[in-house]
Amino acid sequence: MAVHKIFPIVCFWFALGAAAAPATAPTTSTTRADFLKLIDRPKVPLDAKEEADKDDSTLMHFSYSTESSQRVPGILVRPQKDGPRPVVIVMHGTNGRKEQQLKFLKRLASQGFIGVAIDGRYHGERGNMQTYTAAIVAAFKNYDHQPRDYPLYYDNVWDVMRLIDYLSQRPDVDAKRIGLMGFSKGGVETWLAGAVDTRITCVVPCIGMQSFRWEIDHDAWHARMKVLNQSFTQSAESIGVTNPDAAFVQKFFDREIPGSTGEFDGPQMIALICPRPLLIINGGADELTPLPGVEICAKAAEADYRTVAADEDFKQIIEPDTGHAVTASSYTAAVQWLTQHLDPAR
Repeated sequence: MAVHKIFPIVCFWFALGAAAAPATAPTTSTTRADFLKLIDRPKVPLDAKEEADKDDSTLMHFSYSTESSQRVPGILVRPQKDGPRPVVIVMHGTNGRKEQQLKFLKRLASQGFIGVAIDGRYHGERGNMQTYTAAIVAAFKNYDHQPRDYPLYYDNVWDVMRLIDYLSQRPDVDAKRIGLMGFSKGGVETWLAGAVDTRITCVVPCIGMQSFRWEIDHDAWHARMKVLNQSFTQSAESIGVTNPDAAFVQKFFDREIPGSTGEFDGPQMIALICPRPLLIINGGADELTPLPGVEICAKAAEADYRTVAADEDFKQIIEPDTGHAVTASSYTAAVQWLTQHLDPAR
């Protein structure tokens, strides 16, 4: 495993001692099936629609259906090369939108990839932070109703899987070379989708890898809940909680992202990505993805990949003195990793 780290923070991690690592649920042969059953819903026809951009011949707008009430808009940037090309899907973070990835998609296209981005649920053309907040609160209140919505992460995994259905039908796509990369919220969705959809052949979660179990056990959940402040606070108030603590966070996770502190936590899901290439990128000073929680995932990955003699297919990059951001050097490293494993030259 290749690792780039800032040593003071690494020393802090080891100072925690082995006893600080939380007990985690083991990954079983049913973990992938359990997750897919959780998010499963009736498949509707994709009904894909495509439209060339009026000002940019390399850019195409498209949309497809994932549920009767959900239509996903996306953008696709094509390279100059002909023939079936490898694809890299790029997922945005909270309060983001697909257009924010356009510059990076064009960079990918210049390297021979087809670059793709979609709007996550309640983002971009699909809503705003108000509708996102309302959906999260509704999911918390209606946790025992069926069918369920999982606006925090899980629903977007379904949308990614249906996106791959769409891309796999395109004649210009090599469906055996599909990469997935995401940032923050999109980073979480990246390792979740990568774990359960084996059609994804290269996985690059950025500033999103984490053990949710560790966050709760070590009172390190505050920064994440600050990002979700309104939905978190309103959910707490809906059951009369005025000062949410770790116990409430556990309840919040259990309702919004069930299994995320056990069977579907980072270390367990990484085992389902192995032996496919995995690059984890995080900031050494990122409060949203605290380094010890990242390291638990990385250590699990290192062991998994070593077991199957695939050490070179796992890499971790920790950027020194970097918060919740991806540096220029990490973008370059990600492109190099994708190029190495998806080979856009052929």
